[in-house]
Amino acid sequence: MNFFKALFGSKVETKQEKKEEENAKNFEVLKYDGVRALQSGQITYAMQCFSHALKLQEDLEIRDYYSQALIRNGDMLHAYGQLQKLAEAQPDNQQIFIRMADVAYMMEDYGSMADSCEKALLIDKDNPLVMYLYARACIGQGDSSNAIAMLTKAISLKADYGDAYLLRGETYLGLGDLDSADTDAEYLLKHAQDSEETYMLKARIEEKRANYEQSIDFYSKVIELNPFSAVAFKERSAAKRVAGDEQGAEEDIKAAEEVEAEHTSYVGTEGKENNDFNIEEKMNKAYKNNNPYGF
Repeated sequence: MNFFKALFGSKVETKQEKKEEENAKNFEVLKYDGVRALQSGQITYAMQCFSHALKLQEDLEIRDYYSQALIRNGDMLHAYGQLQKLAEAQPDNQQIFIRMADVAYMMEDYGSMADSCEKALLIDKDNPLVMYLYARACIGQGDSSNAIAMLTKAISLKADYGDAYLLRGETYLGLGDLDSADTDAEYLLKHAQDSEETYMLKARIEEKRANYEQSIDFYSKVIELNPFSAVAFKERSAAKRVAGDEQGAEEDIKAAEEVEAEHTSYVGTEGKENNDFNIEEKMNKAYKNNNPYGF
């Protein structure tokens, strides 16, 4: 064969070489089509492209895209499996373990979430986001004390970490430590104005303190920002009832029922699309582009 190659140059190709060339071309087509489909929201087709491409050739970038498509399709378990393979290939890439923690959180698998955070901390122990995620894993496992410790560490690393203040305040509230919860709420009121979550935290703190008028005021602020918050209507109703405003309480209950009815109707007609949007929205908060690992 070497003699014929020397005699006829590159014109003589083996069947294996032709197959490899064809596979390489098909791989590039599948990769291009898959990425384009993912970006245009054609998730099923994107998954098919990436799956076939990986059968032709191992490629970390494609495996990354495949994990994103699986996440947007709501298949968290298989997405986590793809991320595990990425982690095996790049064990020093902290961003992979951060995404694994996010996916585990959406699966409510707090043990795997904590494990991913521990591995991420071995790479960089001073990453405030990892501390925050680890705190969420601790809360999921019922370990509020360690959650508060993690959040306090996250805040020490990033002084303006609003999400960490909010989660710590909510955790303090759950433990009944109203003063500590209020300290975090007041920080947020000063530095994160017009935040629905902050107003909700403050409203609940004041309600626990039996300051019902103040509580009602903060629930009203939540509703001003989000008139579709059934939870805020319900909790404001309870506060109004205790404060002696029966009519206002009933009006809020009716408003909550109307919001929930509209939501049920919307989910019924747009359920799949709405679910896709919620998943994508969650991921977009953490990842600003389609290639966070730099493959």
